[in-house]
Amino acid sequence: MAELTDLTVGVLGGTGPQGRGLALRWAVAGIGVVIGSRRAERAESTAAELRERAGVSSVSGRDNAGCAAEADVVLVAVPWEGHRELLESLREPLAGKIVIDCVNPLGFDKQGPFALDVPEGSAAEQAAALLPDSRVTAAFHHVSAVHLADLSVSEVDTDVLVLGDDREATDLVRALAGAIPGVRGIYGGRLRNAHQVEALTANLIAINRRYKVNAGLRVTDI
Repeated sequence: MAELTDLTVGVLGGTGPQGRGLALRWAVAGIGVVIGSRRAERAESTAAELRERAGVSSVSGRDNAGCAAEADVVLVAVPWEGHRELLESLREPLAGKIVIDCVNPLGFDKQGPFALDVPEGSAAEQAAALLPDSRVTAAFHHVSAVHLADLSVSEVDTDVLVLGDDREATDLVRALAGAIPGVRGIYGGRLRNAHQVEALTANLIAINRRYKVNAGLRVTDI
């Protein structure tokens, strides 16, 4: 934790539910956070809300380019539709940095959610192709945004599967997961296996709708 509190984590898409929830929990854990958005004013508005809720001063807001430049580690939590365009525009400021992709390429129809085909194989693999100078990992696909945002939930009951080809990077992302009470970061394999992890989100949405819950995952025997 001492090492984590020396980091600044950027959250691209930090004004959305997933990014905002993770940013809140990291801020409460004493980790510096930069919220990124297309509009700096919107990012700063969210940052001000999180500073108040977390009782800290270490949350700021920037436009996406400013967020990517300022952060040591960057979480990508944007809608799938804007994923490629955003990362193409941030290749330079993200060079050399650990990038955590938690985007789920999903479609929705009358039968519910379903996984979309991605030419590169997965959102994370697309990120790796677009950011050849970054250390791309995949994680945080299945954490309930509802539970993250509710600080009365003292422990978020879930495991986070972390995928990537860089051991040091995946270990750091696992530690970021563990900074959230109740959460464990579990190494889930190489980045080429990210597709099925992203796609599993469709199953969790179906579970949540049927049982009226905010389900997560637990890995047994670890």
